[in-house]
Amino acid sequence: MIRKLAYKIGRFILLMVLLLTLTACNLPVKVLWYTPKPTLDPAIFEQQHTPQFSQQTPEAPSVPTSQALFPYDPNVSVSYIAQSGDTLAVVAKHFGVSPDQISSPNNLPQTGLLPPGQQLIIPRPQEAAPYVDILMPDSAVINSPCSSEFGTEAFITQSAGYLSRYTQTVDDRSLTGAQIVELVAENTSVNPMFLLAFIEFRSHWVTSTPAALDLVHPLALNTPRYEGLYLELSLTAKLLNTGYYAWRQGQISELLFAGGGSVRIAPQVNAGTAGMEYLFSQLFSQETFDTALFGSQGFLAVYKNLFGDPFVCASKIEPLFASGVQAPILELPFAPGEPWALTGGLHVDWNSGTPWGALDFAPITGEKPCVVSRAWVTASAAGVVTRSEQGVLQIALTDQKQQFTGWKILYMHVAAQDRAAEGTIVNTNDRIGHPSCEGGAATGTHVHIARMYKGEWIGAGDPFPFILSGWEALPGDVQYQSQLVKDGQVVTSRIDGMYTSQIVR
Repeated sequence: MIRKLAYKIGRFILLMVLLLTLTACNLPVKVLWYTPKPTLDPAIFEQQHTPQFSQQTPEAPSVPTSQALFPYDPNVSVSYIAQSGDTLAVVAKHFGVSPDQISSPNNLPQTGLLPPGQQLIIPRPQEAAPYVDILMPDSAVINSPCSSEFGTEAFITQSAGYLSRYTQTVDDRSLTGAQIVELVAENTSVNPMFLLAFIEFRSHWVTSTPAALDLVHPLALNTPRYEGLYLELSLTAKLLNTGYYAWRQGQISELLFAGGGSVRIAPQVNAGTAGMEYLFSQLFSQETFDTALFGSQGFLAVYKNLFGDPFVCASKIEPLFASGVQAPILELPFAPGEPWALTGGLHVDWNSGTPWGALDFAPITGEKPCVVSRAWVTASAAGVVTRSEQGVLQIALTDQKQQFTGWKILYMHVAAQDRAAEGTIVNTNDRIGHPSCEGGAATGTHVHIARMYKGEWIGAGDPFPFILSGWEALPGDVQYQSQLVKDGQVVTSRIDGMYTSQIVR
């Protein structure tokens, strides 16, 4: 009894630490006038407007293969078909082997993306894992092109449940149920259909009006400081992203269930499945996990009843990371010759659960803290402004033929004054706004810059190095503490903006 009680107390403390991490500010507390300290909480942002992608009806979903399968000994090895976003190092982590133990009948890249469909021969894992099926495609979990033509408001209105009449005040604004779903989906880059299915699974608000309405914890997460639909749905998205990106980067290997117990994540599943399984493992015990996901009233059944088979759309647009995808060439987000400081090294793109792929730059102008700086943020690449509101500016990058590439650059804390309007076509180095503290809690004027590809947040390092004007961001061991290197020169991030962090383009 004492051991069981101690376990529960320890589990509660661990959960509280996680939740505080998920909601904490994203830079240290110490503040100087030019020190950025963004709070990447989605509560302060509006809906993102996404370019439309054409879609064609497929014959049937299929697993991509680039060549005939090579024979192998199933007693000692397994055959694995590379999936979208795989790298050799991460696949090795999933299977618990070293990269040099993996072979292939084709050339095997040591760095960069593996070609989707390439066969890998891997030593057979000693420990069997349950849940070996791919349950949810990546494109149904992230805010991919599969959701670009989905009308959240129209779907909610047509479903005629309580969600169609629900309103909630968020950041002093009254939002409808549809606006809340869109807000969370766009800010966290989680598919709105996934979020709606989760709302229906937990509350039935999408298709009906329950006799008993829990307005405090409608999704039954029952977590302190997370009350109302908006915050509970935001927490859902954070947990989903945590599993998705941790699996994508090879940082988790097992599911730890609420109440105790664990199982290994099957090494052959995709990031979308791992993210969903992680979310449900945080909410359900090992005994109730199967029913919650696979039961007749479980999440997968609810999703299919609402939206049909998610693999149909996936077969149109996946693999999201096709062979040959490379990071775009980018410039530092300020004009040549101006002194700025790298005040925030690599840290989360949006909030906890997303990869370490963002950098913070502050102008060195001698201005007071949190004024709208006279300095300008400039476009790091050519494209179209697809979002310009509440301190956020986003550019969908285009190629020389003015076609969308799938890449987007997100800038945060860009002041409303002189900010480029949505729909503006920009060229590299065009002025797009001023750094500030707008768009969330910040303690100093700065700009935050991050990348996204087809709805997936992108971290720095392999397979997509973050390079700005030839300066490469080297991933560090501690958030916000990292370096930029170029031709033997080194710039080290410092929250105080001292000389070692200063950079001139």
